[in-house]
Amino acid sequence: MARHEHAGSFQTSDDCTLRFKLYPAANADAPRLTLIHPLGLSGAVWERTASILSKRVELLTYDCRGHGNSERRASPYSTELFARDLAELLDHVGWSTTSVAGCSMGGCVAQAFAGAHPERLESLCLIDTTAWYGPEAPASWGQRAAMARTKGLASMVEFQGTRWFSDKFREAHPSVVDEISAIFGANDVECYSSTCIMMGDADLRPLLPSITVPVAIVVGEDDYATPVSMSRQLHEAIAGSTLKIIPRARHLTPIEVPQEICAQLLGLLERKAAAASLAPEES
Repeated sequence: MARHEHAGSFQTSDDCTLRFKLYPAANADAPRLTLIHPLGLSGAVWERTASILSKRVELLTYDCRGHGNSERRASPYSTELFARDLAELLDHVGWSTTSVAGCSMGGCVAQAFAGAHPERLESLCLIDTTAWYGPEAPASWGQRAAMARTKGLASMVEFQGTRWFSDKFREAHPSVVDEISAIFGANDVECYSSTCIMMGDADLRPLLPSITVPVAIVVGEDDYATPVSMSRQLHEAIAGSTLKIIPRARHLTPIEVPQEICAQLLGLLERKAAAASLAPEES
């Protein structure tokens, strides 16, 4: 019997409408995995991975506030606010716990969720991301926000494309590049700018030592946006984490190499299951 994803929406505690998709699994005991998208994009970036993972995993994807088809309400954003949105979404769909994977901005939100709701996190995958963009981050991200306001998002698409995907991928898959570029270009400028400020202000480093669930860190070898050095810092700060560097890939590895990302996610879920089987039973 064919299984189809369920698209829905819900209201956060501050009345912001978020859109989500729930992909049911064939097995009632399948692990649950939530996927969080990068800055300026939407849950659509996970469609290629979802087509593979949904055969074995119950999946939840969504559009963060100010992104995609979710409500575009420009206001001061924070990773803590985005993490609260995720917790409330989990309440809405009836998930008490989940594994979480986030790419780029999504990885920052995932780290914030790990810090705020550790009891709800089963395992964590941080893809093409960082805990901190460095001391110059507020200024550099502020400049990006200003550029979006003054020159428009269309002026940034070509530059973004070279950071998202390798030259080989862009040449071989122009329709995919066009699809992702269209999602980026359709953003609300003020919401995009607010998210840029959030990224510049984000410093998740204090949370990392407290993460005790299985963690996989994945990065493209040629990622210019969040280079390998940033993933190495995550790996060093999170005890027991694994680090996978994907050759010749850039920043949006879930799109450029979905098979590899799925292999990493499924491996993480297997580690989570193994860890759970070894955990002492509560008396």
